[in-house]
Amino acid sequence: MGRLTTHVLDTAAGRPAAGLRLEVWAMEPEPRFLKAATTNADGRVETPLLAGEEFLGGVYELRFFVGEYLRIHGLALPDPAFLDVIPIRFGIADAGQHYHVPLLFSPYAYSTYRGS
Repeated sequence: MGRLTTHVLDTAAGRPAAGLRLEVWAMEPEPRFLKAATTNADGRVETPLLAGEEFLGGVYELRFFVGEYLRIHGLALPDPAFLDVIPIRFGIADAGQHYHVPLLFSPYAYSTYRGS
C-alpha cells in the first residue's frame, strides 16, 4: 500500500527537528490544505502523512515551518529570515508506492530527495 512519510533533520544543530510544524497540501486542480502535523523526537511524524484512500496520484506540497522552529529553539534570525517556510512540491505518479520526502535544513540552506 502506498503512503507519504517525511523525516526532518536540523543539520545546523546535528539532530532531528523535534516539534517542527508542517502542512500537507494537494496542488491540483487548485491548492487545497489537507492536514497539519508536528514531528516527534526523531524528527518524524508518528503516522503516514497520507495513506490508503487519501493517498492519490497528483501534485502535492509539504510546507515546513523552519523559521518558527529555529526561533522556538533560541536562534536569532534576521527579519525577515532567509528561510522561513520551506515548500517542497513533488508529484506522486504511482499511489501504490511509498514516497518518503526527507528535509535536511539549516537557517541558510536545505536539501531533499526521494527516500525510501
